[in-house]
Amino acid sequence: MTAQEVERGRFVRQQNRFTDRITADGSSGYPAEAGRYRLFVSYACPWAHRSLIVRRLLGLEDALPVAVVDPIRDERGWRFPDRDPVTGAVFLSELYLASDPSFEGRYTVPCIWDTVTGRLVTNDFPTITTMLETEFTALHRDGAPDLYPEALRPEIDELDDLVYHTVNNGVYKAGFATAQDAYEEAFDALFATFDRLEERLAGRRYLLGDRITEADVRLYPTLARFDAVYYSHFKCNLRRLVDYPNLWAYARDLYSVPAFGETTNFDHIKRHYYVTQRNINPSGVVPKGPLIDWTAPHGRGADSGA
Repeated sequence: MTAQEVERGRFVRQQNRFTDRITADGSSGYPAEAGRYRLFVSYACPWAHRSLIVRRLLGLEDALPVAVVDPIRDERGWRFPDRDPVTGAVFLSELYLASDPSFEGRYTVPCIWDTVTGRLVTNDFPTITTMLETEFTALHRDGAPDLYPEALRPEIDELDDLVYHTVNNGVYKAGFATAQDAYEEAFDALFATFDRLEERLAGRRYLLGDRITEADVRLYPTLARFDAVYYSHFKCNLRRLVDYPNLWAYARDLYSVPAFGETTNFDHIKRHYYVTQRNINPSGVVPKGPLIDWTAPHGRGADSGA
């Protein structure tokens, strides 16, 4: 977070600088080609986590190589554990400044690098997953799910808008608030939406019914981080995820899917937030808990009644 991202005590997320698109027909100047692009992520970052889930669900692992930054970030930004073998960068900031020398702000993940032009194409996290879902279809694995079906897009988009403002970004608005009213406003909106989602999931397995969609991909990363980080670190402590029977079972159901569970790295998540965000946790001490069994039976299969 930068000083520019707090206005009158409220957290206002910086705008994404690179918003070009990769397209199936190449009309954008960036054609969807196997091996041409490089996806930069952090296991700690919920926005990057989305892209990892979708990449895995769609079978794009070979078509879209990935590089993972270290979870501990300092004033120089995200650092690669070893020099990135393709770009030669040590810090992600090098790639931002190579693409735009005048860039000022946080160097964010996820972002996609084009090896042909030698520049960042996009760091626009809201559109990266839908781009992978709709423009990379020729590279999807056989039998890949349609995560953004055209008939459901209006409902997915409406739900995503609510979840983004009150849950995904809502926890940050609570955690980074420097005014009591701003904190309470975000806090109340977050748990009001949690209550709505708990009720919604009482009668359906996933947010849109019996199939995983983009809506589930966008909600899950916040749920995965909630009890480990947001409940205490961001003061979102009205209730824990485990206190919501349907939301908690739903989260475990998704975790049991390899694309979700195997991209969830609690060590990276906890070390990033508690060590990096010294404005909230000055000591940098990482809590040992909570003790939660994400592999416990969730009971939300096709015959579970959910």
